[in-house]
Formats: sequence, C-alpha cells, structure tokens
Amino acid sequence: MFHLRSVAFSLALVPALMPLAMVQPAVAGGGDRCGGTLYQLQVSQSGTTGFDRFRFNLGLSAEAATTAAAMQQINARLERLRSALKPLVSGRLTVPAPTTYAVGGGNAGPRRERANTSISGEVSKANYDALIKAAGTLPGVSLRGFTSVAASGSTEAMHAQLMRQALLDGKRQAQATADALGLGSIQLLRINQRGGYEPRPMAYNRALSASFNPDEAPAPRNSVSLALDYCLS
Repeated sequence: MFHLRSVAFSLALVPALMPLAMVQPAVAGGGDRCGGTLYQLQVSQSGTTGFDRFRFNLGLSAEAATTAAAMQQINARLERLRSALKPLVSGRLTVPAPTTYAVGGGNAGPRRERANTSISGEVSKANYDALIKAAGTLPGVSLRGFTSVAASGSTEAMHAQLMRQALLDGKRQAQATADALGLGSIQLLRINQRGGYEPRPMAYNRALSASFNPDEAPAPRNSVSLALDYCLS
C-alpha cells in the first residue's frame, strides 16, 4: 500500500506526485483507515471579488508651543474634519485619542509640542473624490491609506465558488492518479481547509492622483486552500 502526496496551485493546477513511504495499513490524518493507496494532495484557488466602497485612514496633526495648545489645535482640526467627512462616509468614524510628543529644541530650533491622531471609516466609490478633495483642503490632514472593501455578499459567493472548484480539481486529480495506478475507486477521507479574505491597500500617491479612477483600484482577493486525503483502491 502506497502513501502518495500531490500539491497543486490555482494558476497551474498541475499535480506533482511523489511516492513517500510504504504504510501498513494506510491511515488518513483523521484516523480513517484506507485499504488501498492513501493519496494526499493540496489544491489552492483564488479570485477577486467585486467592491463598492473603500476603507480609508487619514492622519491628523497639529503643532504648538505647549502641549495644551497643541491639543486644543488638534481638537479644533478634528472637529472641522469630522464635519467635512460626515456627509460623505458610510457608517461611523473611528478616532483614537490624540498623542503628543516634543519636537525641535537645541540646534533644531525652539522646542515645540506636536499632537497626532487619525480618523478612519468607509466611503463609497461614488463619494471617493469628494472625500479626498474635502480632506485635502484642511490643515494637518494626510492620507495614510485606502483599501477596497468587498460588496455585500460577494465574499461569501466567491468563497463558495472557490470551494467548489477546489473540490472538483482535487477529485479530478485523485481520479487521474487512480486510473494511472489501475485502480477503480476513490474515496474522500479528509478535508482540511485554509484561506480567507485578503484586502489589498493602495499606494498613497496613486490614491491622491488626479487621474486615479476608483473603479480601477485593486479588488479584494479571496483564497481557499484544501488539504485532501483520498483512498484509492
């Protein structure tokens, strides 16, 4: 009885068969006994999903002679930024408590205090340009990043599609191996699943470019990787 292992990737899906060891009897990872040849393979599939909004992260800073003055300035800037973003965003904004630290002093000039925080949330593709323009006109605001967000339901639909494709690929490979060995039956013994949603952040300079088209942003990617055990007999 043989213990075979195959690895396949979504781009090629070409099995690499490598006999590893004689086992007696063959047993799958879950403890199921196989009265024939235990064939192990890994199949990976990935694909992009549709998206209708972005998750954004903006930096906000202020600088003054004292900590109190820096905090007062950043709170005033934050209030203006909130007011500018509120009509454009979807859902709630997230704002961590501001932090302060000293800058300058010595040869670098007078010692001053700088306050920093950030503001993040979600914006639709339709409101992307308006948000960038609104934020860009306010003092102390910088863009830290934008990430496309999958449209509602598209991640689940893509995951189910990738699962089906991976299982079909695994079954085809197991059947082809059984045929090559002159065996008549295949039985799936074990499935071990890995994978998930992979957001793809955009570069700052591209997101701020006047020629940037939000519809051309990198789409969210979903992947599925299955480790499968088959019994060939």
